[in-house]
Amino acid sequence: MVRCGCALLRKYGNFIDNLRIFTKGGSGGMGYPRLGGEGGRGGDVWVVAHKNMTLKQLKNKYPQKRFVAGGGANSRVSALKGSKGKDCEVPAPVGVSVTDENGEVLGELNKEKDRILVAKGGLGGKLHTNFLPLKGQKRIIHLDLKVIADVGLVGFPNAGKSSLLSRVSHATPVIASYAFTTLRPELGKIMYNDFKQISVADLPGLIEGAHMNKGMGHKFLKHLERTRQLLFVVDISGFQLSSVTPYRTAFETIILLTKELELYKEELQTKPALLAVNKMDLPDAQVKLHELMKQLQKPEDFLHLFEAKMIPEKAIEFQHIIPISAVTGEGIEELKNCIRESLDEQDDKENDAFHNKQLLSLQRSGSAS
Repeated sequence: MVRCGCALLRKYGNFIDNLRIFTKGGSGGMGYPRLGGEGGRGGDVWVVAHKNMTLKQLKNKYPQKRFVAGGGANSRVSALKGSKGKDCEVPAPVGVSVTDENGEVLGELNKEKDRILVAKGGLGGKLHTNFLPLKGQKRIIHLDLKVIADVGLVGFPNAGKSSLLSRVSHATPVIASYAFTTLRPELGKIMYNDFKQISVADLPGLIEGAHMNKGMGHKFLKHLERTRQLLFVVDISGFQLSSVTPYRTAFETIILLTKELELYKEELQTKPALLAVNKMDLPDAQVKLHELMKQLQKPEDFLHLFEAKMIPEKAIEFQHIIPISAVTGEGIEELKNCIRESLDEQDDKENDAFHNKQLLSLQRSGSAS
């Protein structure tokens, strides 16, 4: 851990964002036909939210990824009703969505101690089963981590997102001058002197057509759904994915990124957003920045340059626009302060909304009595 300016910076490595596991409810216990005794029901398998658990820890602790509940006790003379088998718990992080093999959502873990039943135990032997026990439910489930960070970095490949993450948090993502160096989400945390922590996720680079699952499209966009805010990162000199794809200016990049978010899920556009204009150390960067700011102030004056299908229904309004250089460090401290300020404002709004909701509920209950 090192000190830098206003914040302590801590390194976080790659993390696992989904896990496939086998679950099986316990078998029921044998009945006792001569005395009409019932066998105990098999134990159930539950996925339970734990505050400090990660999917990586879960995989390391249970490498076989098999969770089987205990069997129900057999009926016997001294205990005609057999006891229930022991339940099995799968410890999972908060923010996990649980689905079965068919993609059906079984539930979500939104807060600590939330529980989802994923495999039921079998019935114990009784009269209508000929006193023979039933086997427990078998189910393969997927734990899908969608809540990953306060801030998600949005940008085309090679916009400098990985370099920026290493600047603000001392995470160590792979950095190179070619597209798609980030193939898995990379997480860093900004540690402020008052112990405030803000998590920042560098996500796989977006490309045009991501909403149709081109490139790593859906995987990328899924993660953005549960970041609290978006930080757009654009290269001031523009972007070209390859020699056979069109060159895009910084302004075009912003418009196209906005359109991709809109086509995938319109709600993404309602998240608070900031814009980091990167690579300000390059020649002519100031001239290009002046042009970009002019375009962002009146985007409608420049939309005639785009095909109709590329124009978003609604432009994203950035709370802050910060010119930076992830290479030289220019603007990084200002960016960290803006991220903090924006999240504090969001916290205040959410707290006010919660208190207003409580007050309205109290007023309604008072008038009803």
